[in-house]
Amino acid sequence: MEVILVRHTSVDVEPGICYGASDVAVRDTFEQEAEVTKQNLAPYLPFDAIYASPLTRARKLAAYCGYSNPHLDDRLREMDFGDWEMMKYNDITDPCLDEWYKDYMHLPTPNGESFVDVRRRVNAFLDELKASYADQANPRIAIFAHGGVLIAAGLYAGLFGEANAWDHLVEFGEIQRIEI
Repeated sequence: MEVILVRHTSVDVEPGICYGASDVAVRDTFEQEAEVTKQNLAPYLPFDAIYASPLTRARKLAAYCGYSNPHLDDRLREMDFGDWEMMKYNDITDPCLDEWYKDYMHLPTPNGESFVDVRRRVNAFLDELKASYADQANPRIAIFAHGGVLIAAGLYAGLFGEANAWDHLVEFGEIQRIEI
C-alpha cells in the first residue's frame, strides 16, 4: 500500500509557540503554498481514499487540493502539549521543561502527550488502514496531517530510526511517501 502524507501549510503563529493540538489559523500565504502542494500531489493521482486530521489547517489544505470531505480521524491530529499549548517555549517556567528537552521522544508534557502516545495512535491508524485495504491491489491513500504525524508514520514505515527522526521533518506543505 502506498501512503502519501501531506503536511499542512504554514500557520499564523509566532515562531517559538508550542501550538501542537491547538486549532490555529494558516498564514495569509495559504493559497500560494497550497497551490504548490496541489501541483506536487499531481504525480500521485488518483487516490483510493483521503484521510485528514480534524484540525482546520489539515482539512483546509485537503479541501484546496480537491478533497472537501476527507475521512477525519482524531489519531491524525498533532501532539497535544497540554499545559504548554499556545505558550512560547521561552516563557514556560515549568520545571519539567528541562527534563522534557532531554527526552522529548518519550516523556509527556504536563497534562499532554508524549511522542510515544502520538506514535501509538498513528501506528494504530496505519494498522487499521492496512487491514481495511488488504483485499485491494496496490491502493494509494492520501493523508493530510501534521509534522509529528508524518514523523510517526516515517518511523512506522522504517524510513528512518528514532535517533534521528526529527532530522526528517518535512517542511510545511511538503509530501512524504511511505509503503506499508
